[in-house]
Amino acid sequence: MPPVKDDLIFNCVEVNIPEKSPGKGTALVDVRACNKPAAKVWFRGVRSSKFRHVYGVPFKRERCYDNIKITRNAHDSNFCAVNPKFVAIVTEVAGGGAFLVLPLDHTGRLDFNASRVTGHKGPVLDIKWNPFNDNVIASCSDDCTVKLWHIPDGGLSMHLTDWLVELHGHKRRVAYIEWHPTAENILFSAGFDYLIFVWDVGKGEAVKVIDCHSNVIYCMSFNRDGSLLATTCKDKKLRVIEPRRGIVLSEGPCHLGTKASKCTFLGAQCKVLTTGFSRHSDRQYAVWDQHDVSEPLACETIDSSSGVVFPYYDYDTNMVYLAGKGDGNIRYYEVVDEAPYVHFLNQFLSGNPQRGLGFMPKRGVNTSICEVFRFYKLHTSRGLCEPISMIVPRKSDCFQEDLYPDTAAPQPALSARDWLSGVNAPPLLISMKTGVTISTHKPRNNKDAPALQPQDANNRKKFAFLSRETTPDYRPLATWQGNQDDTQVQVTEKCQKQNSNQNTKFHQLQKMFGKQAGDVEVVPLYKQINQGDVFNTEHELRLAFNRQGEELRIVKRQLQNSQQRVRELEQHVASLQSRLNTT
Repeated sequence: MPPVKDDLIFNCVEVNIPEKSPGKGTALVDVRACNKPAAKVWFRGVRSSKFRHVYGVPFKRERCYDNIKITRNAHDSNFCAVNPKFVAIVTEVAGGGAFLVLPLDHTGRLDFNASRVTGHKGPVLDIKWNPFNDNVIASCSDDCTVKLWHIPDGGLSMHLTDWLVELHGHKRRVAYIEWHPTAENILFSAGFDYLIFVWDVGKGEAVKVIDCHSNVIYCMSFNRDGSLLATTCKDKKLRVIEPRRGIVLSEGPCHLGTKASKCTFLGAQCKVLTTGFSRHSDRQYAVWDQHDVSEPLACETIDSSSGVVFPYYDYDTNMVYLAGKGDGNIRYYEVVDEAPYVHFLNQFLSGNPQRGLGFMPKRGVNTSICEVFRFYKLHTSRGLCEPISMIVPRKSDCFQEDLYPDTAAPQPALSARDWLSGVNAPPLLISMKTGVTISTHKPRNNKDAPALQPQDANNRKKFAFLSRETTPDYRPLATWQGNQDDTQVQVTEKCQKQNSNQNTKFHQLQKMFGKQAGDVEVVPLYKQINQGDVFNTEHELRLAFNRQGEELRIVKRQLQNSQQRVRELEQHVASLQSRLNTT
């Protein structure tokens, strides 16, 4: 049976049956179709979709990240960032700001003294991984700075305090950061000074400042090629901005509630989805045309809860996930081109509320189990980060071509100079079937971006020096023989040092009370105590102490005699001089 379209209308059929039928006793049925408005019957069918039966599967406890001191900051951020190598979580610290970085396979209970990134002087408010380099992460903080960090492949072995680049420009705390989806080394930051800075992190400088907001910025979102930027603000307006020139292309009133609203672009449909609150504090979502945001194309109420709703859009499956802060459920919808543009599919239910959600890029999902999205949920009550897989039920174990179209590659489509000059390009794509093992992009040798290269090389030299075992050499430069007979010189000088040290009092006592170095077994002191040699040891030590004391007394006596002799000679000289003067 073909699927039935929504809001399908069936016309009624009027049937007249008289009480007594004439003729042969058969019933005469008069059937006449009527088009009366009161006779219309409404029937809503089930919309067909290959994602209708998507369900969420939380990972088992041993595959979660436990014993994490998740931050209790009330800022409206995810506090979690994930890529195919690492998971980063903002943690609670007594002073300053820190976040934890763990390799994906380091699951289970976390050590209390695990290494963290601890370079900020204020609480960390947002973190984002570089989409083209899985070892570089950006963070913004209450200390008005944005910093970039390099994470080694094996994770952190000590607290990381040395950053790659530090970006200064905001006058108040920095709330949100976003990487450009296609251009290399382009980073956006929004602060509580109502400004958006466009940074070229390769040069370590701001290339543009967007000043078009009259209040605190709540959210930033790029379209697919990064040519447009959508923002929501505390002044209850949605803006679509051309980021290179800082021009507002369209602007209009968004959700009229008092709490924060969020936004995201919806793929190639030229539409923007926003989440927020109505005048009566009901949570709602709305769909807008990016060219005209004066009126929404569709607006629906979600529920009456109080948590801010975060949208997560998947460009490959055209699904959008709505997760509220403090909720235990995740709703997911399918986005289409026709009204009402967003169709509810189902929801993942859980009894544990979430403080934040990180999500895995599409190139990191598991295609063998038909996983189309993966969240990393931060629990509010327990120090737990729990992965949740969104799975499409399929019986076949083969690669599902319709579920996994080509996705964004970890390589930039443009350089920073090209994008700043006005060039737009869609993201480079890789196949989920054959390109899952592709290596991430590393920064190219660019003359225009020397800032990252020297510091990165300096860090590599520093870590190479620290990993090498050092052998200090205290010989004077005059005795240095160079590299030719270095080993022989070291051996001979070591023998000379040992021979000279044998003449000290300490080594003499070692010879008296212990065995020689060539003996088979060196008896430690506690064994000597057990063997009853305590009296002999104390006696020998007392004799040695008495001898040293006697030698000191003799030296002091000799010093006093010499001083007395000097005084007597001085008096004799003085008397002789007086006699000469009188004569």
